[in-house]
Amino acid sequence: MLQNSNALPDGLTLRPSRPEDEPFLAILYRSTRPDLRLLDAETEYIDHLIDLQRQWQTAGYGENNPNALIFIVEKLGDRIGRVIVHFGEQEVRVMDISLLPVVRKQNVGTGIMQALQRAAAQIKVPLTLCVAKHNGAAKQFYARLGFQLAASDTMLDLLIWYPA
Repeated sequence: MLQNSNALPDGLTLRPSRPEDEPFLAILYRSTRPDLRLLDAETEYIDHLIDLQRQWQTAGYGENNPNALIFIVEKLGDRIGRVIVHFGEQEVRVMDISLLPVVRKQNVGTGIMQALQRAAAQIKVPLTLCVAKHNGAAKQFYARLGFQLAASDTMLDLLIWYPA
């Protein structure tokens, strides 16, 4: 369903992650952590911290959602991102979506999320995800796609989209 290139626009495809994708995934994760580059510390220390955080994130996803699927986003055969999705009985949960900076704001995320919305609609369950409470840009992006606030805690907002 997600690997069908007809479901995604503009030459985008999703394919299962493979071990040889690890170097790309490390580069991708580094690109999502500009906040850590602001630390008053040596570059080597910051790089080590980013590597540790990626390891913790990967371990956490695996422990909490062992059945989640990790997809590599490709555009015309080039790796440009990653999506982690859990297809549950009651919901489809987007656990993470990350894109290289060079393709952000090019509607890649919109195409991926709309494909996931179609997948959730096919199996008649809501699509959910969590967003950091302070990430206003992401919350606006998801609101444009029809997501609504379902729950909130001190750090995260749970957003939900219901199929028609």
